[in-house]
Amino acid sequence: MKKNLLLAASALALCATGASADMTFNRIASFATPDNMAEGEDRARETSAEIIAASEDGMTLIYTDSPLGVVGLIDIIDPKAPKALGNIAMPGEPTSVTVRGMTAYVGVNTSEDYVNTSGQLVVVDMAKMEIIGSCDLGGQPDSIAVSKDGSFVSVAIENERDEDLGDGRTGQPPAGFLDMVSVTESGCSDVKTVELTGLTEISPEDPEPEFVDINTLGETVMTLQENNHLVVISKDGEILNHFSAGTVDLTGIDTVDERGALIFSDEQLGRKREPDAVKWIDDDHFAIANEGDMDGGSRGWTIFNKDGSVVYESGASFEHALVQIGHYPDKRSDAKGVEPESIETAVFDGTPYVFVGSERGSAVGVYNVSDLTAPVLEQLLPSGIGPEGYVAIPERNLLISANETDLIEDGGVRAHVMIFERSEGEAMYPTLTSEGADELIGWGAISGMVAGDNGLIYAVNDSFYGYQPTIFTIDPSTKPARITEVLRVTRANGDAAQKLDMEGITLDGEGGFWVASEGRTDRVIPHALYHVDADGEITDEIGLPAELMAVEKRFGFEGITKVGDTLWMAVQREWGDDAKNTVKLVAYNLETEEWGAVSYPKAEPDTGWVGLSEIVAHGDYFYVIERDNQIGAAAVTKKIYRIPAAEMVPAPLGGELPVVSKEEVRDLIPDLKSFGGYVVDKVEGLAITAEGEMFVSTDNDGVDDSSGETFFWSIGSVE
Repeated sequence: MKKNLLLAASALALCATGASADMTFNRIASFATPDNMAEGEDRARETSAEIIAASEDGMTLIYTDSPLGVVGLIDIIDPKAPKALGNIAMPGEPTSVTVRGMTAYVGVNTSEDYVNTSGQLVVVDMAKMEIIGSCDLGGQPDSIAVSKDGSFVSVAIENERDEDLGDGRTGQPPAGFLDMVSVTESGCSDVKTVELTGLTEISPEDPEPEFVDINTLGETVMTLQENNHLVVISKDGEILNHFSAGTVDLTGIDTVDERGALIFSDEQLGRKREPDAVKWIDDDHFAIANEGDMDGGSRGWTIFNKDGSVVYESGASFEHALVQIGHYPDKRSDAKGVEPESIETAVFDGTPYVFVGSERGSAVGVYNVSDLTAPVLEQLLPSGIGPEGYVAIPERNLLISANETDLIEDGGVRAHVMIFERSEGEAMYPTLTSEGADELIGWGAISGMVAGDNGLIYAVNDSFYGYQPTIFTIDPSTKPARITEVLRVTRANGDAAQKLDMEGITLDGEGGFWVASEGRTDRVIPHALYHVDADGEITDEIGLPAELMAVEKRFGFEGITKVGDTLWMAVQREWGDDAKNTVKLVAYNLETEEWGAVSYPKAEPDTGWVGLSEIVAHGDYFYVIERDNQIGAAAVTKKIYRIPAAEMVPAPLGGELPVVSKEEVRDLIPDLKSFGGYVVDKVEGLAITAEGEMFVSTDNDGVDDSSGETFFWSIGSVE
């Protein structure tokens, strides 16, 4: 029987630190790139959204899709309900796109290999959805930009290096250059080539142009990424200035890859910026995203005057802001951290903004640059996985992100275009932050939760951070909720307690905790219960009995709760002796040391699997989260159910178990959709306060093949 048992739902997520209470950006819609495929096409093919642009009226988007060899178009007349307009096939690999009016110019790579390079500038009528002209370029194009008067297009001819040749170093012919293409409504009339060799110190014979933008004076600014260099070129093709992008000294960073811990005590001194994207802020200043590639990547962004002087340097501050909202990609951090790659600039209602996109952190920083020497980070927005390009439409108060990562091969989420709107109201994201704590607290992969006696909530991370098992203290009274403290889980010798997979936590009634470790025996991680004292030390360890281990499978305890002297654990999926679509709720009596269980009937999935991910006792009921492993439009089951406590009478293991009844409390899919993105799969945390308020959280998988988004919200009070 379906019944909504919540009295009132609170706001899902509110203002981010520093965001104006009057005007804020919030995500209002997302568009999956496979939706642009024609009926009958194989949607299992990889697709992507990389560089994106908008028609002059702001009603139509166009993006490059390199894997499919097309450009895709989206109708955003109603930005909250984007509509597929379809794809247009290109004569090669589309690398970049820019728009003037309803005419799009697309850079297309037609090169045979790294030596025999070629390309085209393809002209597309967006209204008619057809190619209306093209011209040959002298090499492999990367970024392109159209002048404000529409008279020419600047094309960065990268002629990229073969990263498998010569240790991936620069110095590989043919050299790149800049093409300045005079354009008409139907094509190209003239191509002017600007040579760039001999300018840089690193590889003067191999400039490696990366990104271009044009100001209102017709001046083109260009990054030579691997050469760590910047060039400013007049509308007539004269090099006005060129200079090194310079270096930055970084401290308080994490540089050790695959460590499974967030420890920000490292440094990188003299780190080359190696900028990727560049955008003019005004006719004299531009911003760069310091992604890095060969030797650099300073994890932040910089404002330059075109005379070569640095006006502002973010240092590690942008990365630290992403750390605080759980978007730090530990497993991929090693050299370049959050890897800023994208830059967009625009003026909204008289306020100039710089938008800095983090490729690996899957987020965008919204900076107010009214004072170019002291930009203010107003918001951080969740952009989708692997943001590659942004376009601002200030006339419509819109910001768009194009996210290139498609996880179809891993059964994950597809590439998306995300739409954000600037409007009155509070910011929905982030929903959880560690900003304001006494130390820089990195976090992610939140799984089990429990409400404390003092209005606080305690949460654990799972085995993603195997070298840093942690209990987090969360203050849910603030908006966003705040992680205020961390308690590291240790062994008696004080070392981090490795080989844990903490998926559940409950109070022990004495100031400490009981933790359930899901376990995975093929990785020598035991299924077990751990008693953790108030100092974080494990004081007791309880392994599973032979009756359970005889039927053990990989998917173990997901959640733990305590009633009197009894611990109750939810097993995620069927073990060897469970009937199809049933799982055990396992009991362990701390006084008698007896084990028992009841059987729980879960939903039968059409696709994938359904399992339990949390259990909480409150009042006359036990509450569980039941979820499938599906993402986006495929998601069906993300629900809270309750079980009468009177039915939770454990029977001995090994025999027939009583089957409990369940009643639906809340379907969480509408909640997840309200954040404006796709529905995430891992709803894993549930906490119920003494007053009966229910908090839910999601697991962001440590930003590994994930958007990094963590949703923590209140769904109101139980009856």
